[in-house]
Amino acid sequence: MSGKITIFGLGPCGRATLTRLLAQGREVMVAQRRAPPDLPKGAHFAPCDALDRESVLKATRGSEQIVVAIGFPYEGKVWREAWPKAIGNFVAACEATGARMVFIDNLYMYGPQTSPLIETMPPTSYGAKPAARSAATRIWLEAAAAGRARVAALRPPDFYGPNVGLTFLGDTTIGAMARGKSAFFIGSPDIPHDYAYVPDIARAATTLLEAPDSAFGQSWHVPCAPTRSTREILKMAADALGVRLRLNTLPEGLLGAAGLFSPFLRELKEMRFTWNRPYRVDATKFGKTFWSDATPFETGVRETALSFRPAAARS
Repeated sequence: MSGKITIFGLGPCGRATLTRLLAQGREVMVAQRRAPPDLPKGAHFAPCDALDRESVLKATRGSEQIVVAIGFPYEGKVWREAWPKAIGNFVAACEATGARMVFIDNLYMYGPQTSPLIETMPPTSYGAKPAARSAATRIWLEAAAAGRARVAALRPPDFYGPNVGLTFLGDTTIGAMARGKSAFFIGSPDIPHDYAYVPDIARAATTLLEAPDSAFGQSWHVPCAPTRSTREILKMAADALGVRLRLNTLPEGLLGAAGLFSPFLRELKEMRFTWNRPYRVDATKFGKTFWSDATPFETGVRETALSFRPAAARS
């Protein structure tokens, strides 16, 4: 792997990938609407709007590879338009410049399933947000199949990690415990659920950046630690913080009523299939091809829990 890499979006996964690439001495550009106030030393910045094709093309020029780690407001009506348009823009930019693309995706496009998720499951037409991700998936798959662009999708489940707040294992759960409060979880905390550690997602992204072209034109699941229940994971966090686990939950049956007062909970209703049944991800393909030694929860949860302590001390 050589040449400039542009990372679109500096959320948790984009930032962790940037950190790994900078540690390798790589030339990295960060592209998003606004310059991050804490852009790491050694990284460059380019303004870019993912929904503006010319803007994406301009930011991609001169890059050997790009990493797409963007996000949009968690609203179905936004996703229906934004995700297909954005992925179409990135694919067009790759086609015009020859850059390869690693897309840090999610698992929504599989829709409701009862068996472990595998990469060969077809895109769903279910719901607003899953269907939007399915539409985006078809765009890059068609371009890759036609030989117009080299794209690989990296798909983690819900993720967690140090200083990562907007997750089910973030501000409202582990972060709350670090502040001396009860954790709050939506749904049953006793159902087995896979979680990916953000540094592992970044490791997987850089693995694909280093991979040959044969790894592109397909999707890959991120290796996760052996499946646990959310309660078990939160107990690990409580132990790391030296506190007793206190956990409040919102049962699935109350989600509809709660959604009348909370737009976020209203948006979650169609996604209840991700936590009202065992949610397991099969990453066998990635493990056999690259690596499978995901960070154990005992390590990742402790690092995550302790990362919330400084913020808690300031609040």
